[in-house]
Amino acid sequence: MTSKIIVACPSAQVIELAEGMAPAGFETIVAQAGDPMIEEHLGDASYFACYPNVDLGPGFHAKAPKLKLIQLLSAGFDAVDTQAAKAAGVPVCNNGGANAISVSEHAIMLMLTVARRVVWQHENVRNGRWRGNGPAPKMFELANKTLGIVGLGNIGKKTARLAKAFGMNVTYYDIRRLSEDEEDQLGVRFRVLREILRDSDFISLHVPLDDTTRHMIGKAELEEMQPHAILVNTARGPVIDEKALHDHLAAGKIFGAGLDVFDQEPPPADNPLFGLDNVVLTAHFAGPTSDNHTARFRNAFDNFQRVERGEKPLWRVGGAVVLAALTRGDA
Repeated sequence: MTSKIIVACPSAQVIELAEGMAPAGFETIVAQAGDPMIEEHLGDASYFACYPNVDLGPGFHAKAPKLKLIQLLSAGFDAVDTQAAKAAGVPVCNNGGANAISVSEHAIMLMLTVARRVVWQHENVRNGRWRGNGPAPKMFELANKTLGIVGLGNIGKKTARLAKAFGMNVTYYDIRRLSEDEEDQLGVRFRVLREILRDSDFISLHVPLDDTTRHMIGKAELEEMQPHAILVNTARGPVIDEKALHDHLAAGKIFGAGLDVFDQEPPPADNPLFGLDNVVLTAHFAGPTSDNHTARFRNAFDNFQRVERGEKPLWRVGGAVVLAALTRGDA
C-alpha cells in the first residue's frame, strides 16, 4: 500500500512548490492549512508536514492514528504539543536549519540597522530633514566590536560566520560547548553568560523557548550590559522580559535593540516599544523567504523517505531540554 503524505502549506503561493518537490512512490496531498481536505485524509496518512500554526494536540492524533512522523517546516517548536505526540508515539522533527541563512542575515541586518540608525535616517530624508537638521547622533560600526551569541546552533554558527566577515570578535554561550579545535575553525571563543552580557557590544539571541530560557534576559541581565550595547532577538519573544527591556531602552541604559519577535504576536497597538526611537521592530519575518521554502520541503520530504526506508528521522525535537543547565547569574 502506498504511504500517504499530507503537506499543510502556510499559503497558496507555496502549494505549487511543494507539489513539484513531492517524492515519487508516495501519495501526496498538498493543501493550505485549514483546508477541510486535510482532515479528510488524516485517517490513513503516514506523514504530515506543517508549520506549528496547525493544532497538533490530542484531537489531531486521534484523527491520525497511522502517523509515523510529523515534520515541521519551521525551526521553532515551542508551539507544538510534543507531549501529545509522545503519547501517540509520533516523532516530531523541525526543519533542520532550512531557515538558518535567512535568520542569521536578519540578525546582522538588525545590528546594522540599529547601530547606524537607519530608520531614523530614512524618516528624516523622507520628511525633508536632511541629517535630522541637527547634530549627528552616535552611530557605530560592526568592525572590531565584540558580538556575544547566546545559543550556538545552526543559526548561531551562521551568524558567527557572517559577523567574522564584518571583522567582529565573536564569543558565544551555549551548554553544548565546542571543542577548542571547533572554536578555532569557527573563529569563536566560549564565555559564560555574565561575561557575554558584560563584555559584548552586540548580543544576539538564538535559543529555543522552553522553561530554562523564558525571560533568561531580564532586569538583572540587562543591568549587566554596557550603555552602548545593542541587543538583537530573532529567537522567541519571551526569551526577553519585554517590560524590563522597554524600561532599559526608555532610560537609555543600553543603546538600542532589534526585535523580530514579541511576547504577544502580533503585538497589541499599545505596545510601549512602539513609542521608542532606539528600537527596530520586524514582524517575525527573520525566517521566511522565497529562497528557503525549497530547503524546508527538501528536508521534509527527505525525512519522510528516511523513515519509509526504516531509518531514524533527522532533527527530532521534544523531550530534550536544550538549555537545561542554563542558570541565571552564571559566573
